[in-house]
Amino acid sequence: MKNTSLCYIEKNGKYLMLHRTKKENDENRDKWIGIGGKFEDGESPEECMLREVYEETGLKITDYKFRAVITFVNDIYQTEYMHLFTASGFTGNISECSEGELEWVEKEKLYDLALWEGDKIFLRLISDNNHPFFSLKLVYSKDKLKDAILNGKKILKNKI
Repeated sequence: MKNTSLCYIEKNGKYLMLHRTKKENDENRDKWIGIGGKFEDGESPEECMLREVYEETGLKITDYKFRAVITFVNDIYQTEYMHLFTASGFTGNISECSEGELEWVEKEKLYDLALWEGDKIFLRLISDNNHPFFSLKLVYSKDKLKDAILNGKKILKNKI
């Protein structure tokens, strides 16, 4: 199992998205995701998120919120525990990313991108800044979402 962080940085009704196109053997290849990566030994979720955002974008996060823990189960990848954040404050200028292209995308247009099916569920949940902290388990067979469990209860994908 692995622990990761993911952050959706917000500015003017847009999220900074990463189109994963540069790494070989990338399980997120050609997908659009937020900014994040794997924990280093001894890191907290917040430390991992802050480091990964800086490494991938050149931005230093100044205001953020821990929103959820997402458990990914997949028959071809190891189980992943992703710590999900949103950020509304940052300093610095965006630098080139070694993993893909960074682009500000209007929130309404996110669902037109090549996203993981489960990402659409948690993006809907975090679109409401007042939504409480949540736990979401997403079960995949290869790249097809088979099951979604929100706070211990099975949900229908189209009901979120």
